[in-house]
Amino acid sequence: MMFAAAIRILKSREEAEDVVQDCFIKSFQKIHQLNDDANLGAWLKRIVVHKSLDVIRTQKKIIWIDETLVLETESQVDEDEIENNISIDFIKDCIYQLKEKYSIILVLYMIENYNHREIGEMLNIKESTVRNQYKRGKDQLLKMIQKK
Repeated sequence: MMFAAAIRILKSREEAEDVVQDCFIKSFQKIHQLNDDANLGAWLKRIVVHKSLDVIRTQKKIIWIDETLVLETESQVDEDEIENNISIDFIKDCIYQLKEKYSIILVLYMIENYNHREIGEMLNIKESTVRNQYKRGKDQLLKMIQKK
């Protein structure tokens, strides 16, 4: 679970392995901070997601542009038109081909189940920027899938 989250964000097996290793060490050092009723898996996954985002920030792979205007127009691509027989692997490949600023938000929202507010807090950007980047990324993803 931890490795899968890291690789979806970092897109590199080696970097994901390093992050998971670092997170195991960090989690064992701070295990006393975990409440008895807390979900260990969710706690570990959250550490991995934050560490993966830190790796991206330190490598300066991506620059977030603060956009206050959220485009609320209807998507140009109709999601219902997309066939149901498309493989999950194909969709993942399409997500990985997007610009990193879009793919990270799509992965965090669609796969890791974080909401826009949480993603904004993790990336230190406004929630409206997250919504805008999500919409743009989703539109580009749908266009890529439709081309198939």
